Amino acid sequence: MAGANPVANRRPISARNTRWAGACAGWLVRSGATPNGISVASVGFGLFAGAAFWGTSRVTGIGQAALFVAGAAGIQARLLCNLFDGMVAVEGGLKTKSGDIFNELPDRFADWAVLLGAGFAAGAGSSGVVLGWAASLLALFTAYVRALGASAKASQHFEGPMAKQHRMAVMTAAAGVSAVSVLARWNLPWMEWALWVVVAGSAVTVVRRTRAILAELEAR
Repeated sequence: MAGANPVANRRPISARNTRWAGACAGWLVRSGATPNGISVASVGFGLFAGAAFWGTSRVTGIGQAALFVAGAAGIQARLLCNLFDGMVAVEGGLKTKSGDIFNELPDRFADWAVLLGAGFAAGAGSSGVVLGWAASLLALFTAYVRALGASAKASQHFEGPMAKQHRMAVMTAAAGVSAVSVLARWNLPWMEWALWVVVAGSAVTVVRRTRAILAELEAR
């Protein structure tokens, strides 16, 4: 990640200070991994998760449950990429001038893939897809508001309740419960409910970030 003060503008992630994360980041640096490459890899995992969720609308039974688990795993792998790209860039001393672009743009594609795939998994026909699109667009808008604030010289605002890690936590949990639900034959629309949570929470997040940015700018 590039920028005048990359540390101050980083998303707060508690795992960044753990021993295991430091060891993994160190191994990636020694292996020749680059932060930009890790950021791009996150898109691949996001696409994998989205494809797995889409696949759940095509199969039933154990195969469907396995795809829900695969989707959850893809989301977590995407989040690990989001953790390690910054650590390799900052702690590993491998920041690049284009790092900010690689840090942000892949996230938008990954969000879109996961949430739109979840729309197909919602199992509500075309309304599920519309819900997936709504969730992905609102996720994009939360990032846009943060970037807009930064362009106006405000701080980077990562407030929730539905920041990236919160969105992905909701979808991971929904995928896991959906897998159990399929095997237990509960027939409950967990993915649809999760997308509604993301939609509502993202709308609140947009409002909270906008208000925080405006208050910061006006206080100067």
